[in-house]
Amino acid sequence: MGYFDIPVDHVYGQPVILDYLASKTICFSDLVVVSPDVGGVARARAFAKKLSDAPLAIVDKRRQGHNVAEVMNLIGDVKGKVAVMVDDMIDTAGTIAKGAALLHEEGAREVYACCTHAVFSPPAIERLSSGLFQEVIITNTIPVVEKNYFPQLTVLSVASLLGETIWRVHDDCSVSSIFQ
Repeated sequence: MGYFDIPVDHVYGQPVILDYLASKTICFSDLVVVSPDVGGVARARAFAKKLSDAPLAIVDKRRQGHNVAEVMNLIGDVKGKVAVMVDDMIDTAGTIAKGAALLHEEGAREVYACCTHAVFSPPAIERLSSGLFQEVIITNTIPVVEKNYFPQLTVLSVASLLGETIWRVHDDCSVSSIFQ
């Protein structure tokens, strides 16, 4: 917001993903929302709150030293649960894939990955299609080339969200109320 002399509203892809998850047959009592890193905890907490105040888990990774592999720990319980990992973007999918592997080790029944922006730099497709994820749910804020599609990928359109935003700006109505 500091870059503009006019009011600016952030447009979040979260409602599109939440609506999609609500349409699935996932029992909300079996659900746990997972942040793939400590930096995404606020995002995951807001997501969990909108999913019937689902429990939260956090993947905590730490480096033991320079050029030493990171150690991953899980904060929270995922045993027998459907884990929904939430991030703003997936680039190479390294963090989210390692997190998913840890969730399976800790007894998660299924793991879903959700993000707004799918950058998908190599080797993201190999990591995401390796069988770690029941489904990878993204929005179309960044076009996915056809060769990068894989069976577990679900691409959700943000067209109606952007259309609603444009109407609200045109009618001088609140944009932020879309996300509350």
